[in-house]
Amino acid sequence: MQIGDTIVAIATPPGRGGLGVIRISGPGARPIAERILSFAADSSWAPWTARLARLTDAAGVTIDHVVATFFAAPRSYTAEDAVEISCHGSPVVLRHAVDRACAHGARLAEPGEFTLRAFLNGRINLPQAEAIHDLIHSTTLYQARVAARQSEGSLARVLQPLKSQYLDLIALLEAGIDFAEDDISVATDAQIDARIAPLEAELDRLVRSFAWGKLVVSGLTLAIAGRPNVGKSSLFNRLLDQDRAIVTDIAGTTRDTVSETASLEGIPVRLVDTAGIRVGRDPVERLGIERSLQAIADADLTLVVWDLSQPLTTGDHEIFERASAQGHTLLVGNKCDLPLSFAPPETLLPVSALHSTGFDTLRQQIVEAATPEGRLGLESGFITSLRQERLLRESVEALRRARAALGQSLPHEMLLLDLYAALEPLDAITGKTTADDILNRIFSTFCIGK
Repeated sequence: MQIGDTIVAIATPPGRGGLGVIRISGPGARPIAERILSFAADSSWAPWTARLARLTDAAGVTIDHVVATFFAAPRSYTAEDAVEISCHGSPVVLRHAVDRACAHGARLAEPGEFTLRAFLNGRINLPQAEAIHDLIHSTTLYQARVAARQSEGSLARVLQPLKSQYLDLIALLEAGIDFAEDDISVATDAQIDARIAPLEAELDRLVRSFAWGKLVVSGLTLAIAGRPNVGKSSLFNRLLDQDRAIVTDIAGTTRDTVSETASLEGIPVRLVDTAGIRVGRDPVERLGIERSLQAIADADLTLVVWDLSQPLTTGDHEIFERASAQGHTLLVGNKCDLPLSFAPPETLLPVSALHSTGFDTLRQQIVEAATPEGRLGLESGFITSLRQERLLRESVEALRRARAALGQSLPHEMLLLDLYAALEPLDAITGKTTADDILNRIFSTFCIGK
């Protein structure tokens, strides 16, 4: 991959539509666009303006009327000269525009190369690049909002003050070691520990916030289990807000798993309606029950449904115990609109699928139960990338080693090794720290060489 090349690609999804966009980026973007497009002779093409043009073939015959926009470096997505050509969304027309651009010196862009160039040219940082990916693949409005906030640098804004505190502490220790003869005042071990502790606490909070961030990005799988005829399919339809599963008074109507995806509190949830679990009466029902048990094992969360209008059976307890042994479980009591036949436990959530009673609370409890930390860090920022979680965890572990070194009264040279090890993962997220960054802090903070 030659970063200095001029690249071209179709920027809109495959298929036919009213519009399709060709993106060209690199030093040759404007000259190439001017060779494959025909503009009116009496107008100029200034940066950040759109112009009508004709897309032509090699013989100068018009193929399409287009709108071309020129973005001069560095004020473009890639921080290079870039041209976007809006054509009609015919695959033939779009392919022709790309072929013509390649014939005049461009090359096809590799997957993600426009965003890679934006990163390499300092237009965006790594968390923003990851957020752009999340935004493109978002399936709910809440996911899009989170991704948009992170693409604007919300994570960097959280980490930069912490990184600044790292550098201040490193500069303090480096100055005490390198300029000991100048009688630099160095903090005591207790004071150093007091500066490390809040860093460790905030980074640990971010690490734990990944439980929520992962849920936002990836969603969860929710299995609905119980005996036959307790209302699993009715509850499934009510959560989905459509009649997807067949509902009858005949026990064992659902013979196989049925799945659909819904949005609960902005989180994509794959709902799985399972066959009623009992001793199978025929080979087909036994196969459906086996799949139900497998769905419970694979789910992130299982709703175990009891019928509040019927006496409890050993089967109800066995299903709940089995689901609880395999993961997170919520106990739901359906038909709460009918007279109760037993005293429900306090943890049971009463609902009525027939009258839609209790479903707002149920939806909230599903989302809360999916992450032990709940919505930790929602207001002060959270992470959504496994890469970020692992890097922050490395930083936290290095800080813990540093505090342990303080407890053993080890030399500050050893302590600095752990602090640099804690800083390196943050660099992998926000950008590299240079030696000049630390030296500037040393000389701006201390009066050395007086």
